[in-house]
Amino acid sequence: MDKKLLEDRKKMIYAFICDELYVPMKAKEMAMVLGVPKSQRSELAEVLDALIDECKIEVSKKGKYAKAQGHLLYGVFLSNARGFGFVTVEGEDEDYFIAGENRGGAIHMDQVQIQPLPGVNGKRREAQVVRIVSHGLKELTGTYEASQTFGFVVPDNQKFGQDIFIPKEHSMGAVSGHKVVVSLTRYGEKGKKPEGKVIEILGHQNDPGVDILSIVKDFNLPTAFSEKLLRQADRVAKEVSEADRQGRRDLRDWQMVTIDGEDAKDLDDAVSCVMEGENYRLGVHIADVSNYVQEHSALDVEAQKRGTSVYLTDRVIPMLPHKLSNGICSLNAGEDRLALSCIMLIDPNGKVIDHEIAETVIRVDRRMSYTAVQKILEEHDEALCLEYEPFVPMFERMKELAALLRGKRIRRGSIDFDFPETKIILDAQGKPVDIKPYERNTATNLIEDFMLIANETVAEDFFWQEVPFVYRSHQTPDPERMKKLAAFISNFGLTIHGLREDIHPKELQKLLGNIAGTPQEALISRLTLRSMKRASYTVDCLGHFGLATQYYCHFTSPIRRYPDLQIHRIIKDCLRGRMNEKRQMHYEAILGEVAKQSSEMERRADEAERETDKLKKAEYMKEHIGETFQGVISSITSWGMYVELPDTIEGMIHVTALTDDYYHYDEAVYEMVGETGGRRFKLGQTIEVVCLSVDMFMRTIDFAPAEFVTEYRM
Repeated sequence: MDKKLLEDRKKMIYAFICDELYVPMKAKEMAMVLGVPKSQRSELAEVLDALIDECKIEVSKKGKYAKAQGHLLYGVFLSNARGFGFVTVEGEDEDYFIAGENRGGAIHMDQVQIQPLPGVNGKRREAQVVRIVSHGLKELTGTYEASQTFGFVVPDNQKFGQDIFIPKEHSMGAVSGHKVVVSLTRYGEKGKKPEGKVIEILGHQNDPGVDILSIVKDFNLPTAFSEKLLRQADRVAKEVSEADRQGRRDLRDWQMVTIDGEDAKDLDDAVSCVMEGENYRLGVHIADVSNYVQEHSALDVEAQKRGTSVYLTDRVIPMLPHKLSNGICSLNAGEDRLALSCIMLIDPNGKVIDHEIAETVIRVDRRMSYTAVQKILEEHDEALCLEYEPFVPMFERMKELAALLRGKRIRRGSIDFDFPETKIILDAQGKPVDIKPYERNTATNLIEDFMLIANETVAEDFFWQEVPFVYRSHQTPDPERMKKLAAFISNFGLTIHGLREDIHPKELQKLLGNIAGTPQEALISRLTLRSMKRASYTVDCLGHFGLATQYYCHFTSPIRRYPDLQIHRIIKDCLRGRMNEKRQMHYEAILGEVAKQSSEMERRADEAERETDKLKKAEYMKEHIGETFQGVISSITSWGMYVELPDTIEGMIHVTALTDDYYHYDEAVYEMVGETGGRRFKLGQTIEVVCLSVDMFMRTIDFAPAEFVTEYRM
C-alpha cells in the first residue's frame, strides 16, 4: 500500500474507533462492519498495526481494538533464563517485571506492548505483555546437533530459552559440536519450535578461541574492518606536516610523558606539570583523532556504529583501525603529534582557577609505565630514579597535585568504588591458567585524577558557552531503591541519612568509608552500586551523582569512545569560530542519536565483557574441582547462596547442598535459616567451600560447604 493511501485509511479507521458508539471489536468483526472484502483484510491489518505503532489505538489480550487510553506502554523485553523477564520503557527509571505466565510468547529483545498490573506496596512494578510489536533477535549463535534428517541448535544465549530447528538443507554441512550462527526464520508461533538456517560455521566448540568468538557473534559485535575502511586508514598521513602545525600552539618544548600499562598500544593521553608560584600548571594532552577521522567519512560512520572499543579476555575489538589508533593517533615518544590540550592552573586547594583549551602540537619525551612510576614514587627505586632523573621532580609534583585533587573530590562527596578487579591470564590455546588482581597504585590513581579534572573542566566550559554538547550523566538514585538498601544494611548496624529528600553522595561515601576493610565491604559496595542509576550519555547537563559534580563529560579517550571524538569536533568548531547557527542546528539534530547509540553500545560492550569473564572463570575452575577455597557469602536467594572467592570468581551453594538441616530463606533479614537447629548463614559471612562441579554451557560453578563434603577428603 502506498504512503498516501495508508495515511487516508489510518484517518478513516481511527475516526471509526474514536466514534462514541464504537464498541471494541476484533479485526474480523471490524472488517465485517466496514464491509472490507477478504482480499483486503491484510491491508486492514496493516492499517491497524500502523495505528498501534503510533500509540493511537490499543489491542487487548483478546485481540480487540480500542482507542489508546494511555495505560499501555511500549518497551524492550529482556528475558531471564528462569522464564520471567523485564521490560525497559524509554524515559522510565524502573523496569517492569514480567512473570513467566505474562510474557505472551515474547522472547529476549522483542519490542512489546505491555499493560501495567496493579502494584503491591514495597514490590517492584509488574506488567503483562499484550502484543509483540517486532522481534529484536534476528541471529543467534549456538552449538549444532545433527540427526539423520534434520538438526537443531542449542543457543548460547540462555535467555532465548528454546532450541532452534534447522532443516537439513539449511545446515551448511555443520556437524555435531560445531559453533554456528543461525538466522531465525520463524519464532515459534502457535506452539511450534523456532526455526532457522545456519549462515556461518565458526569452528568446533573445542577449537581455541571459538568460545569467545561465539560470544562476539552473539552480541553482534563487529569483528573486522572492511577493505574500504582499511584503505581509508592507509591514506591517513603517517607523520605531522608543517601545514598540520599551522595555527596550533607549539608545546613541543614542554616536558611531558605518557603513563600507561606495559602492554598498551594506543597512547591517547599525555600529561605535563610545572609550578607557577604556589599553583600547579597541569596539562592534559589528548590525541587529536578528529583531525584524521573526518565527520561523515566511512571511518566516522563505522566509529559511531561501534560506539566504543570492546575489551575481551583474549582480544580487543577496536573502535578505529589499529593503523590509526596505534599509528598517527598514538602519542608515541619522540614523535610530533597533534593534540587537543586542556591546560589548567590549579591552586593549593585543588581548585581550577584558570584554564585554556587549545589545538596543539606536542612531542612526548618518554613513555612511562604505571609500574615504573609507582616504583619511583613509592619505592624510590634507585635504578629507575637514575634512568628517569630529569622527570622525577615532575612525578613528585604530579603526586602532590593528584592528592590535592582527590582530597577535594572526597570533601565534596565523590564516591570511590574500590572493587577488586582481576585479569584472566590465558595460554597459547586460550585456556585460563591464572587469575591475577589488577593493582591500583599511586600511578594509576594519578592518571585517573588528571583525566577526571580535565573532563570536568571541559564540561563546565562548554556548558556556559551554551553550545550543543554530549555530557556524561549519572542521575540521583531512585528513593525507593535507597530505602531498600537502607533496610538491608540495617542488618549490619549501618544507616543512611537523608532518605526523605534527594540523597547526597556524601551519605553513600560515608557508608563505604564505614565498611572499608570489613568482610562485608565488597558485598555492600556492589549492592550500593546496583541501587544507583547507570551512567549514560545525554545532551542535557544532568550532573554526575557518583562524582558529586554538576559538570562532567568524556573528553580524554577519542581513540576508544565515540562521544569523546564528537566532543573534540565541537571544541574545534568553537576554537576556530565556526560554531555559527547552522553548525549549532547540525549538532542539535545529531547529538541526541549520538548519545543514545553510544550509551547502548557501551552497555552491549559491558555485557559481552562480563560473559567472556564468566566463561573463562568457569573454565578455570574446571581444573580445580574438588579443591577447597575460602570465600564470602555475596548473595542469598530462596534456591541457594552465592559465594565469592578473593579472585572474584563466584559460585553457588544450592540449598540442597546444606545437608545438616532443612534450610529456608528469611527474606526479611537476608539469611538462610536451618529449620531444626536454627543455624544461620548471613551475607558477608566467611565460609570454606569445595568446588563440586562446573557447567560450561551455563557458565556456572557449584560449591558446597567444605564441612559437608567428604568424598574429596579421601
